[in-house]
Amino acid sequence: MVQKAFFALLAATAFVLMPSRAAAQSATCALTIHVDGFRNLKGDLGITLFTSPDGWPENNSKAYFHHGYPITGTATSVTLQVPAGRYSIAVLHDENQNKKLDRNFLGIPREGFGFANNPRVFLSPPRFNIAAVQVACPSTETTIHLIYK
Repeated sequence: MVQKAFFALLAATAFVLMPSRAAAQSATCALTIHVDGFRNLKGDLGITLFTSPDGWPENNSKAYFHHGYPITGTATSVTLQVPAGRYSIAVLHDENQNKKLDRNFLGIPREGFGFANNPRVFLSPPRFNIAAVQVACPSTETTIHLIYK
């Protein structure tokens, strides 16, 4: 009788400690993105996350996540809750709040932008893999320095 109760308690404890596969897949991790180098406090900080190269980096309709945030100073931090995985990150200082990177007649950006891992940017954006960050639980942080051309 005591042995049966012990095994029943052990089985119940194992059930509580071992989350289901569905619960494990729905768990999220904190991804904190620090962005610095704002030249002014106008507009918003746009953050876009991609899980594949399809649409990278400017097709927001193909992004995993895209949202604007108020700028709180020359540096702003945003924490997102996302599933563990690999994400390429692009940020934009959207000074006129039109949700896109404005360019001059030569195609040179007129607003600040940046990418995870802070790659050098010449005539085109970095490849998807260059700007990718592996997000792990419980938390991951990355810092992106804005570029103004």
